Parts: sequence; structure tokens; C-alpha cells
Amino acid sequence: MTMLNITNLHAEIDGKAILKGLSLTINPGEIHAIMGPNGAGKSTLSYVLSGRPGYEVTEGSVTFQGEDLLDKAPHERAAAGLFLGFQYPVEIPGVSNVQFLREALNAQRRLRGEEPLSGGDFLKRARVQADALGLSMDMLKRPVNVGFSGGEKKRNEMVQMGIIDPKLAILDETDSGLDIDALRTIGGGINLIMRKPDKAVLLITHYQRLLDYVKPDFVHVLASGRIVRTGGAELAHELEREGYGAIAA
Repeated sequence: MTMLNITNLHAEIDGKAILKGLSLTINPGEIHAIMGPNGAGKSTLSYVLSGRPGYEVTEGSVTFQGEDLLDKAPHERAAAGLFLGFQYPVEIPGVSNVQFLREALNAQRRLRGEEPLSGGDFLKRARVQADALGLSMDMLKRPVNVGFSGGEKKRNEMVQMGIIDPKLAILDETDSGLDIDALRTIGGGINLIMRKPDKAVLLITHYQRLLDYVKPDFVHVLASGRIVRTGGAELAHELEREGYGAIAA
């Protein structure tokens, strides 16, 4: 079964059209990268898929694992297996990572008709993911992202993704602001958690550098609200050499 199928998607915010007929199919086991200039609609696509308020779909359809995604509330999309990684992860003072993640995971499990994890089982799961990403349990006990560096916030988000264990991860410029070491760690985390036959990834990025660590099966160029070109990993290198203007023309 197709993981995600987007057909002729049109979307706007505040009456301004952003997506203008975007179509894309993602199958289980695939990693897709979307690249494009500022204002092309890359982040809008991630927000529309995750159900962020204020973004109105005016035409087209989206199915996720055979079900109408656009008909679901944001929390229902998350429980169905969709995860959104933010370009700038938010801070939540007064709420510990452990508390936040346990509540988020168990809320999704209840919605799917599964039993919530006990505190002990959750901590075992959290420790495995934190160790894999080089994040200490002391940091997981701190308020969400408060006082974290940019790289620590992104590693924390990867730990969140590992604990939630989604089917489809949409990562919106997750490489933004990362140095070389952090980029290698985040790339390794994505591969560890999501490079599996029953999962898929949609990477949104400006630059080819993340794709050195997370090898995409497909690279798409998004310009003026639609995908104008698709290729393999070599297309990202061509974009680095030629720029978006030449490729999207």
C-alpha cells in the first residue's frame, strides 16, 4: 500500500495561494527530499500535511495509508503515524521532556486502542533512544528544549521521533543551524529510526549536505507551489552546482 499520496494539492493562507497543484507519491521504505528556493511552498506543504491551523486546502486530495488525511484532526494524524519535525523546535518551560513525551505517546496509544505504557516501560524506551542519540537522561528530565543549544534541540527532536516511532516523518529543514558534528549525529538518527521497510521520510531542505548522511531515493524540486522536477540523489548535487533558477526554469 502507498504510504502517502498527494494529488493536485492547492492550499492557501490568508487568501494567498501557496501550493498550486502539487502531486507526490511516497511508498514504504522510501526517503524523499524536497528542495527549492525560499517561498516555494516547502514549509507550507509540511504544515498542510500535519494539519496546522490557518492553512486552507482549496483543491486536491491527500491519503495516508489509504485513508483521507485531510479529514483528520492534527492529533488524529499523529496517532495514525505522522510526525512533523520543526525547523525551530519550540521551548516549553515548566514541562519536562519525560512528562511531555510520555503524555504524547500514551495519548496516541489510547487513540489507537492500545494500552498506555507504564512509567517504567516508558523510561526504558526513552533511555534506549536517548543513548542512541547521545542525549543524557538528565537532559530528558529538563523542561522541553529550555536552555538547549540548536544541536541539542535537534537531537532532542530525534529522541522524540524515536520514542513516538511514526510511520512517516516529515522533517522541515531539520539541518538548519547544525554544525558538521551535529549534522552527522542527526543524519545517523534519521537512518537509525526511519530507514526501515515499513517507514518513510519526507526531508525538506535547502542544502545538499544533509543528503550526504541520509541518502534519498528521490529528490524533488519545488518551485511556485508545485513539483517541477524529480530525480535521484544526483539531482541534489546538480542543484548545488547550478542553483534553483537553472533547474526550475
